[in-house]
Amino acid sequence: MTMRILAGLALGLLTVGAAQAECSYPKEPANSPDGATATQEQMVEGMKAVKEYNGQVTAYLACLEQEMNARVEAAGPDAPAEQIEQIKAIHTKRHNAAVEALEQQAARFNEQVKTFKARDKKS
Repeated sequence: MTMRILAGLALGLLTVGAAQAECSYPKEPANSPDGATATQEQMVEGMKAVKEYNGQVTAYLACLEQEMNARVEAAGPDAPAEQIEQIKAIHTKRHNAAVEALEQQAARFNEQVKTFKARDKKS
């Protein structure tokens, strides 16, 4: 009986570890264009980078969801409610941090687009 419980716990930890290892936090685009000096081509490349980053964050969020579900499942039906809430709280923090980083990146890029368009109108 004890061996069965230990084996189940070990399997659960391996599953959770594997799920966690799969979720790689996406890197923000390194070079955002400066709207005051960027060319049209550089602005388009910046837009593509933000869109790619958005896709990476979306994939990361889906991975986090799977990871959370795997952790809850690994905890089992007899897990204390506090343990499940802690798993969900960690998931929510990681999710919100990624969304916030994406929103900040998009806002920075949008400001540069406004600067670029304003510069274009003056020309």
